[in-house]
Amino acid sequence: MIKYLKLLRVEQWIKNFFVFVPLFFSGNITNFDLLGKSIFAFIIFSLAASSIYIINDYSDIESDRKHPEKRRRPLASGAISKRTALIFLFALISLSIVLVYCGAQYFHHNFWKFATIIAFYFFMNLAYTFKLKHVAIIDVSIISLGFVLRVLAGGYATGIFISQWAILLTFVLALVLAIGKRRGELINAQISGKTRKALDGYNVQFADIALSVSCTLAIVCYLMFTLSPEVQQRFHARVFYTVIFVVFAFLRYLQQTLVYNKTESPTKIIYRDRYIQITLVLWVAAFLLQIYFK
Repeated sequence: MIKYLKLLRVEQWIKNFFVFVPLFFSGNITNFDLLGKSIFAFIIFSLAASSIYIINDYSDIESDRKHPEKRRRPLASGAISKRTALIFLFALISLSIVLVYCGAQYFHHNFWKFATIIAFYFFMNLAYTFKLKHVAIIDVSIISLGFVLRVLAGGYATGIFISQWAILLTFVLALVLAIGKRRGELINAQISGKTRKALDGYNVQFADIALSVSCTLAIVCYLMFTLSPEVQQRFHARVFYTVIFVVFAFLRYLQQTLVYNKTESPTKIIYRDRYIQITLVLWVAAFLLQIYFK
């Protein structure tokens, strides 16, 4: 059972929680109708993402077998056969299409926009898997755009307006995660002496600078988001002070990456670092107080 969950990369579904961002920041988390639509969008996005992961693992079987960590993946290790993976892929794509079709009655006027987002995400990641992941800067930009699409999908599914600063913040935050992952891969390549085409156009110095710049941009975007008229009007002016948690979280992440030289993916660092986890909980609690207890 575990090997099938690894094939679907269920642990990566945490990224799809960005679908709930519009619902959370609009103060409608207790609206069960909108919550149901967000959950529905989350499920469809997760199925689409897992299908992409299978395609990626299938196309990278040989290269993954030479990687110190990726060789443990179900397809690369041989725990799951190619035929079984293709069956899962067909089932995921079919289920996604069926759910999107059923959603026509559920999402009403925004359905075509939501369906377009899912289709664009799928084909964009196909291009990424077979070609664009080997093009420096374009690769991390596509990963970042994927997070923006998640937020947009959540907005179209619920009919909630998303501010420009929120979209830009999402893109830059995802850029931090993508560059952090590339940096970890560069460190591992230096240790093992084995590199791969996807790392062409990068080095550790460039990754360090890009990571620092992206973190700074993310903090600035968050500041502008909290100071934007619509946010100030919707919430209390004190929402600005939640930037304290954001700054601490980014500094802690930079410390783990640049000082302690953690080469894990950013999502694994978040899963394992108690300081970041506590900061995120405090940030969510502070925002909930601003939204629901003005």
